[in-house]
Amino acid sequence: MRSDGDFVLYWMVAARRLRWNFALDRAVEWALDLGKPLVILEALRTGYPWASDRLHRFILDGMADNARVAAGSGALYYPYVEDRSGSGSGLLENLSHSACLVVTDEYPCFFLPRMTRKAAQVLPVCVEQVDSNGLLPLRAAGKTYASAYSFRRFVHEELPSHIAGRPRPDMLSEVELAPPPSIADKITSTWPVADLASPSRRAKLCAELPIDHTVSVTEQAGGELAAAATLNSFVRERLATYADDRNKPALTTTSALSPYLHFGHISAHEVFWSLSDAEGWTPESLAERPTGKRSGWWGMSPTAEAFLDQLVTWRELGFNMCATRHDYDQYASLPSWALTTLETHRGDERELIYSVEQFEKALTHDPLWNAAQTQLVREGRIHNYLRMLWGKNILRWSETPETALSTLIHLNNKYALDGRDPNSYSGIFWCFGRYDRPWGPERPVFGKVRYMTSQNTARKYRVQDYVERYADAA
Repeated sequence: MRSDGDFVLYWMVAARRLRWNFALDRAVEWALDLGKPLVILEALRTGYPWASDRLHRFILDGMADNARVAAGSGALYYPYVEDRSGSGSGLLENLSHSACLVVTDEYPCFFLPRMTRKAAQVLPVCVEQVDSNGLLPLRAAGKTYASAYSFRRFVHEELPSHIAGRPRPDMLSEVELAPPPSIADKITSTWPVADLASPSRRAKLCAELPIDHTVSVTEQAGGELAAAATLNSFVRERLATYADDRNKPALTTTSALSPYLHFGHISAHEVFWSLSDAEGWTPESLAERPTGKRSGWWGMSPTAEAFLDQLVTWRELGFNMCATRHDYDQYASLPSWALTTLETHRGDERELIYSVEQFEKALTHDPLWNAAQTQLVREGRIHNYLRMLWGKNILRWSETPETALSTLIHLNNKYALDGRDPNSYSGIFWCFGRYDRPWGPERPVFGKVRYMTSQNTARKYRVQDYVERYADAA
């Protein structure tokens, strides 16, 4: 750490927001302690896997929100967008030569761990990486948890000591920073500040970039403002029926927050405390002893606890896997019982086999599956319950389980706004037995892996309206 540097640099890579952000809080603390200005660098690459108009536009919406918020603060916000793969190389290093230190985000998934490790090895100053992923620190768990029950019990034991430790809701408005510095012309001329002022400019920028233009933008806007509005409408309008209706395809009762959580446009802490405020909850409401049960421990309403089981237990279980196993996205990471039963049934005759192209274009014989795939391509999401069925049928109609896994990862990461995320990898691998147990009776192809079919789903839930809504092929 160089106390004679010109500024503190916050390199924003995962927690892409200026509120409820531990990494930003840490950078502000350093700036105040050293009496230095704060520079916030948010860069967007073009060469990352599955880069597309859909993903880029969502991120750019968030960058535009950050630019507006930072303009009213004492921090200098520097948004940069690569115009070709690799053109951003050197920007971070050049800025760091004038920095006291670099603070960045910790995120245990996709290409980010490799990118931040590589940067830390070459930058000439101290790099601090800050975990702002969930209510529990990633390192609170010293092992990989194999089931939601065991992890939930761990959460009940560990979370009370962390629950009060939350990021500042609006740190930049609470402090007076040193006047923003000027960035050298040789830097801004090589890596110009992105013009994000209007939706039309962001659309024009996307259109000119070397990314996948076949994956179109969705109606769902990205950014901190859209995330806050989505959270508010969920708590006020949909939370009351969440537990009863979240699995019904004909209804829209889910939170719709997963893309915002994935891109860091909203914090799990903000979601949790908004829910807590609506419930009139305090930490004293927690049960005295861990139970490992889905309900009853939090001391909230049943529907709120059903949502918290998704936000805390299942979401952070996925982060636990990515943080403790580098092979979280590999077939070999499945539990041994699943690998054994899938191997036993590797040679089973498949009723049908579809190619990746047929899956992608929703050209199967199954109208419900085709509707789910069409929703994914069109809207960047699949209804919560149908996403599980979608994955199970890809396993059922693929030549090998490895091929099925590859297809699932590709389609999810290409089209889903919340893809490339620890939570989405949890959902994909659950279809093959992760976080589950052996089920009977043993069946062809699946073996002892949990079995799902469109016919059974249609018997449990009304799906006709859903099928008709997404009847057109992708």
